[in-house]
Formats: sequence, C-alpha cells, structure tokens
Amino acid sequence: MRQLPYLAAMICCFCAFTVFAKAEPSANPLPTSAPATQTSNRDAAQTILPQGDVSRFTQALADIKQYYVKDVGDDALFDNAIRGMLTNLDPHSDYLDPSDLAALQTQTTGEFAGIGLELSTDNGYIIVVSPIDGSPAAKAGIVSGDYIVKVNNKPVMADDLHNAVNTMRGPANSTVKVMTYHKQNNTLREITLTRQMIKVQSVKSELLAPGYGYIRIAEFQDPTAKDLQLDLAALVKKNQDKPLKGLVLDLRNDPGGLLESAISVADVFLDSTKLGNNPLIVYTVGRVPDAHFEARATPGDMLKGAPIVVLINEGTASAAEIVAGALQDQHRAILLGTKTFGKGSVQTVIPLDSTHAIKITTALYYTPSGRSIQAEGIRPDVSVPMMQVKALKDANMLNMAMIREADLTNHLANAKAINSKTNQAPADLLGDYQLQEALNLLKGLVVAQQHQPPALQAAIPTTTADTHL
Repeated sequence: MRQLPYLAAMICCFCAFTVFAKAEPSANPLPTSAPATQTSNRDAAQTILPQGDVSRFTQALADIKQYYVKDVGDDALFDNAIRGMLTNLDPHSDYLDPSDLAALQTQTTGEFAGIGLELSTDNGYIIVVSPIDGSPAAKAGIVSGDYIVKVNNKPVMADDLHNAVNTMRGPANSTVKVMTYHKQNNTLREITLTRQMIKVQSVKSELLAPGYGYIRIAEFQDPTAKDLQLDLAALVKKNQDKPLKGLVLDLRNDPGGLLESAISVADVFLDSTKLGNNPLIVYTVGRVPDAHFEARATPGDMLKGAPIVVLINEGTASAAEIVAGALQDQHRAILLGTKTFGKGSVQTVIPLDSTHAIKITTALYYTPSGRSIQAEGIRPDVSVPMMQVKALKDANMLNMAMIREADLTNHLANAKAINSKTNQAPADLLGDYQLQEALNLLKGLVVAQQHQPPALQAAIPTTTADTHL
C-alpha cells in the first residue's frame, strides 16, 4: 500500500486570504476509535477513470490549444484544469501552485507580506471573515462582514477569488487599491493599502485588574499553545505570584489555523480527570478511515479550575471555534458575544510533487457533545453585541461607570485600580463593551464560586454555561 507524503491536516489555511467553507452540517455519529494521527493513502482513491470522460477532457485540451485566440502553454492549461476541479468542490478546496504553497508554509510561522485579510465567499461575493490584528487592513478599518467589490479598480466576484487574492498579494511597501462595501450602513469605501510584512503575534496578554487575566489569541500557529502557557505564567508573576482568580480568553476575529494548535490550546484549560467519561476536545469524521480522528484532554489545568469567559463573534472561525466549542461543551467556560462564523470542516494539504499541492476538504469536525457547527456556528451562552463605549471626559464620571458592579467583592473601585503601574489594563478596555461585560461576568463567577462549599465550587461554571441567554 502506497502511503501519501503528508504535510498537515488543517482547520484553516494560513494564507493572507483564506477561504472558508459553508457546507451543510452532517449528522455523522461519534466514531468508536480513531488513529493517533491523520494520514492518507492514494490506493483508496485510485479508481478506474471513465474512458468517455477522459476522452472528452483531452479533446477539450486539444481544441483549446488549436483554436483559442491566444497561445496557452500546457502548464497553464493543466494548472487551470486542476484548480477548476478543486474550487468547484467547495470554497475550501484549492490548488496550490509554488507561490501558494510557499506562502502557506511561511505563514504558519506567523510572518508574511500582505494586507492581512481572511476571506470567504457569500452568495457570489467575496466577504471578509476577519482582518488580522495590526495589519494594514485592520488599521484601515476593514471589519468582519465587509465585502470586497473591487481590487485595483476591477470588479471581483467569488468565482474569481483566486485572481483577486493574487492581485492583493505583493511585496512589502507596494500598494493595492481595494473597494469595500459595508452592509450595515450601505456604504462603499475605496482604500489604498500599503502591503507590509505582517508579523502575527499569536498570543497577547494583560492583567485587567488584580487577579483577573486577559489572553488574546489572534491566530492558531505552531507556537501558539507554548506561547499561551508562557503568557499565563507571566500573568501570575504580574499578579505578585498569586494564582489568577479568573481569565478572559478573547477569540474574536480569530480566523483559526492549525488543528493541532487548537487541540493543544484547549488542553491547557481542560483536566481529563474532571471530565468524566467524555474527555474529548474534538473529533473528525470523513469518507475514508484515515479521516476519522479524535483528540482527548490530558490531566492538568493551568488555571486550576478558575473561571473562564471566552469572547466570540462572527469573525471567530475554524480552529477558534474548536476551542470555544470544547470549553463550552465541557462546561469549562462561559461564551460571551455573538454567534461564530460556522466553519466546521478540515482541510488536508497533499503534495503532488515538490512544488505543487492540493488543499482538499477531508472531514468535518465535531465538538465533544457531537455538535457539528458547519454552517451553523456556535451560539454564546451570554449574547452581547459589539458596541463601542466612548470614554468619558470627566474622571469622576469614569470612576462611577466602572463601579456599576459594586455589589461584587473585589470589584474595581476606581480608575487608579485599573491603571496602576503593576496592573496595567489594555488601553481599549473602557471602549470595549464586550470586554467590560466579560470582566463583570467573570467577577460574578468568582464571587459565586467563593460563596459555595468546596464540593460545589466546580459546578458553578457548569450551571451558568447550561443557561443560554
């Protein structure tokens, strides 16, 4: 049996312009067993090709070479034929030429040149899933849900996504003109963006208040889980070496990334010894046995059971949804925000030769309780829309606004408590309504946990998580 050279199984591909699938959800059952790693073999896919179809295909190639108005090389014809086969399967599957493959392999490390957009298709149009933190697109105000309607003054549609992506790509310090359509206020905007080297800092952390940590995961890359553990340890150190009382995990506008990274991140917070008979993080189901895979939590929880509130929105996709779904199903965290994107399929990159590959959808993934979020998304436990809260000019008024949770113990008494030198909060905390609500909820969970007998403390997050608001 011939084994395929295997590159990676991914939830989303780390191109600056990733395409996300929106297929119908499946009702496949939980597999009884799964291999430790995903592999593939071409023997299973080698079937007898229908002679008539092959003859029709070769005749079309011959006719194009003979009659088309311009001379087209064999390489271009075959590349277009392979790309056409894949892109018509679903928005995920694609043909990776040498430049695509090189970009993919480079971007899993978190550094690449571009404008920093994750794209999908929607009803024939190109839609922004999320801008990458700190990218030219994010700085220009492009947001999740915007449509890309023109690139360098040329209209673009979903069926021309590959060419549009190639046009938007380019060397650092070069420019590209993009026209966006913002659906909510029905406005068009033309923006000239300067491409730059984007160094995605996968994990960022802050201390929101004494005892309350904040972790932001922008994308799931190779080192994300390790960086997460380092940042959690750093937060404890900032907290005067005292354990954290609670954590806000921000997965908003996180387009996803590597499957292995998502599993490792979820496992940081899940202790298999406390999950009963279902220690699953995620499992996948596909047509071939090799696509059946399951990942389980291991013993240990870096937060030792401290409450977690996870921020999600419509830009939370793919690998980020795996983490959110696992923490929700295992009653380890409360999800706050808006419904997620809903990408629940797995792609595998399979080399064709040393410089070409195909990225093909091989499986659907499921949360520990057996949910497929494909084209459905994950609903938050507490629904809070995104609103920008303007900072108040009067410092006293600002203090009053922050004390609305005065009934809770250890609340923020005044602005100085937030902005002390040893416990510096993110600069945009006061302007981020969802983050404020997450911190308020987190403090409530801590208070509730503190006022319960030890045997019941672990059950507090579970009770709250089961109530969908």
